[in-house]
Amino acid sequence: MRSRIAQEIEFVHEPVAVLFTDVRPSGAAQFKERRWGCVMEMLAFAARGYTAVFDRNTTGCVGGRTGLCFGDGYEKSRDIARFLSTGGGKRGGGGLRFIKSPALAKEFLAGLPIEDIPETFVVFKALSKVDGRRERPRVVVFLANPDQVAALTTLANYDRPGGDAVVVPFASGCQSICLLPFHESKGKAPRAVLGGMDLSARPHLDPGLFTFAVPAPLFRRMEANVSGSFLEQDLWKRLRKRGERRAR
Repeated sequence: MRSRIAQEIEFVHEPVAVLFTDVRPSGAAQFKERRWGCVMEMLAFAARGYTAVFDRNTTGCVGGRTGLCFGDGYEKSRDIARFLSTGGGKRGGGGLRFIKSPALAKEFLAGLPIEDIPETFVVFKALSKVDGRRERPRVVVFLANPDQVAALTTLANYDRPGGDAVVVPFASGCQSICLLPFHESKGKAPRAVLGGMDLSARPHLDPGLFTFAVPAPLFRRMEANVSGSFLEQDLWKRLRKRGERRAR
């Protein structure tokens, strides 16, 4: 699947398609069953041109199960609120201290838009390797530097009133690239999700990059809007060249 957005913005890494399917792709990387791993590792792997696959038993952690739309992975994890906040409980340790108190952490978890897809697998696949005739991405994830985030944000807002086509939620890395944008895709005016704010996931991202996850309906509109937009103008071309110089 070719992308005009990728062509005009010239990302260093491949855009990644998130697909739901009942067919396991051959040759795809997959975590071992019930072994720990971070979903963001697999995103980085797919952004290098490869394919990764998950099922309900190979999400890497309970948070990954939630973030990949396999239902509520936190349901049976009693100490997750303490883990996100002050620590203690059966897990022990000091906690991540991302949220001030266990009570606030519980409120955060209760507010997540849990999705439980019927498909068996979630697949991360380089967008260029997606067969648009038979595969349907649910979300497209870009790994973008600040100039590219600005361009994507501008394009997301290009043909709609207001200026709120992009949200920057406090969320885990996997929630930002799958759960939240997929949930957005069900609304009348789906918004893109700017991610990479999860400090525990940032080691798997280059320091200068963020994730920009676009629900499928918005992605199609953004693709259609490239022609005639600022992406064909000199201002963006100058910014793009600046990025090329820095990448050398």
